[in-house]
Amino acid sequence: MTKKQKKMLARILVAAVLMIGLHFVPVSGAARFLLYMIPYLTVGYDILLKAWKGIRNRQVFDECFLMAVATVGAIALALYEQSGDYTEAIAVMLFYQIGELFQSYAVGKSRRNISELMDIRPDYANIETDGTLTRVDPDEVETGSVIVVQPGEKVPIDGIVVEGNSTLNTSALTGESVPRDAKAGDEIISGCINLTGVLKIQTTKEFGESTVSKILDLVENASSRKSRSEEFISRFARIYTPAVCYAALALAFLPPLVRFLALGLSPDFGTWVYRALTFLVISCPCALVISIPLSFFAGIGGASNAGVLVKGSNYLETLSQTKIVVFDKTGTLTRGVFEVIGIHHNQMEEEQLLEYAALAESASSHPISKSIQKAYGKELDRSRVTEIREISGNGVTARVDGHEVAAGNDKLMDHLGISCIPCHSVGTIIHLAIDGRYAGHIVISDVVKPHSAEAIRALKAAGIRKTVMLSGDIRKVAEKVAEELGLDEVYSELLPADKVEKVEELIGTKKEKEKLAFVGDGINDAPVLGRADIGIAMGAMGSDAAIEAADVVLMDDDPLKIAKAIRISRKCLGIVYQNIVFAIGIKLICLALGAVGLANMWLAIFADVGVMVIAVLNAVRALFVKNL
Repeated sequence: MTKKQKKMLARILVAAVLMIGLHFVPVSGAARFLLYMIPYLTVGYDILLKAWKGIRNRQVFDECFLMAVATVGAIALALYEQSGDYTEAIAVMLFYQIGELFQSYAVGKSRRNISELMDIRPDYANIETDGTLTRVDPDEVETGSVIVVQPGEKVPIDGIVVEGNSTLNTSALTGESVPRDAKAGDEIISGCINLTGVLKIQTTKEFGESTVSKILDLVENASSRKSRSEEFISRFARIYTPAVCYAALALAFLPPLVRFLALGLSPDFGTWVYRALTFLVISCPCALVISIPLSFFAGIGGASNAGVLVKGSNYLETLSQTKIVVFDKTGTLTRGVFEVIGIHHNQMEEEQLLEYAALAESASSHPISKSIQKAYGKELDRSRVTEIREISGNGVTARVDGHEVAAGNDKLMDHLGISCIPCHSVGTIIHLAIDGRYAGHIVISDVVKPHSAEAIRALKAAGIRKTVMLSGDIRKVAEKVAEELGLDEVYSELLPADKVEKVEELIGTKKEKEKLAFVGDGINDAPVLGRADIGIAMGAMGSDAAIEAADVVLMDDDPLKIAKAIRISRKCLGIVYQNIVFAIGIKLICLALGAVGLANMWLAIFADVGVMVIAVLNAVRALFVKNL
């Protein structure tokens, strides 16, 4: 508990002890009144001050005003009737403060869940100068600088490991508890905690543009984007509170006047004022005003803890209504890196074929060339290669160990007049010819992510009606991936503008209350992310433009998190609707009972504070998302 919460708890305990103890003190009159005011003011002085400030600032109608009127009215009524019963007024204020303490603790728990994410903010960066480490502010580190991260320290800025091996704790970013290995050449994002070895990292971004800064900015601004439910509750409270105040005023004076003027009976103001005060306590909208924003706040906190960043409660609400999920292929369902998946040779050993291809491609930085060199896996002796010539759009020719080697596509083979054997495998085919004779071919493909198929199954289990994939790749490759993953529809050979048109077309086919989500990672996905009802970006390796345009960011690029994000949003919205129905239903029943005199102040306390505590405890459930 915070210092402020402990102080409030102490005030509540002191007031409760005094209220109970005064029952055994045989005093009456002014002395009794003064003694009972001690626990009343102990627990309620801040509410009275807030109510007075509201009146002075002409912002009268809030829960503090209702509590002040109800309790001061109850005390005035006890004085008028000379009953000396001030317990109800103290109890109303006491239980209201207990409810406020519950609410404060629940909000604090939600904030702590998000503040765990805030712990990723680095305090410093280590720069090595003349063999010694100097701590500097991360904002002062320029792009391209080499920083040193020691065991136990946070990675302050995105970069590439240039020296060292270690394992990284990424749980604050991704929600994944298993440490990840890092070695020279690996990309590394800020916010991770270095666990074992010393790493030297060459920065690729400034601190303000790094992953950790963007995450913190997203979380800090999330609460500013309100959902329709929150906006409705805010508007409801602005109309509802003045309405019940005027209704209570009418209840206090109209029935007694009717009794006196029309029926000639005693007006009995005391009874009707008591009913009006009870009516006021019952009508206090705390349960709705507090629990609905808290539910969304807890939902965003729980999602953040699971590695899913939701930029606002409005997006959480939209995500819960998603029925169509559209995927980009490369980098989203596939890894976005090419790998050799097959070597088909013609009277030559596989290893030798791959060696010739790797040497011929050794001067190229093209991803396909890199994938062949990676598959070879050995250090290349560039001195063995001469006369390298790259033919744009076709491939390369080179002299390797005195042999003429050509590596490329069908067009290159046609250009050289070499007959090649067609390949029925799906992927990019690199044909190889040595000394004018066909030697075989290598099949290269973008590899499907390990959890992609499971992610599609999880989405369908979560009630997603249609899964679609959009790709700029050739039809054969796109259809093979779609078939492997079990997608409902696939569209291939699309330019970025074509993807926007296709998403608009799909939006036109959905039902009225259904929402369409688009999942992408590349810079060319930004227009589509912005056009969809809800845009989901792959955060860890996704482009800055995609993350900026998206409404939801998955921190570990795992498509399986999409289904989890949808389940989190639906749980959160379910809690919101439960609280709305429960709070309004109980209050309407108790208001009716209070108006006809069947509810006393103790039932009013339950209708106000009891309902608020139950609603707050229900809202806190949105934090717990691990088993979803």
